[in-house]
Amino acid sequence: MSTPDPAAVVATFVAAIERRDVSAALELLSPDVEYDNVPMGKVRGPDAVGQILGPMLEGCTAVEWPVVRQAVAGTTVFNERIDRFLMGETWIELPVAGVWEVVDGHITLWRDYFDEPTYRNQLPKNG
Repeated sequence: MSTPDPAAVVATFVAAIERRDVSAALELLSPDVEYDNVPMGKVRGPDAVGQILGPMLEGCTAVEWPVVRQAVAGTTVFNERIDRFLMGETWIELPVAGVWEVVDGHITLWRDYFDEPTYRNQLPKNG
């Protein structure tokens, strides 16, 4: 049995996020995955990742994460993305640099770098 290509695992994960299918995304994570959302902090384990992804994606009616550039070195995938979230009638667009480690077909590390004020300044204002 061949080991899944790390780039394909990351692409499958991104596709699950774009479908807002948290369960499918979490199945691709290792039991001890580290998710480091750099400006906001890190968590470990699929349950903790789900506690972040679930509410984030539930607040969106559409999600797009187009990959602008990507490079693979062994088990490491680096990508530059524009993460887009449709909240109400407003698209939030966030440039992101992602670092992923994929071992035996599961993501063991997911680290995203982005500018938090760029995200927060685009959020719909209440009232």
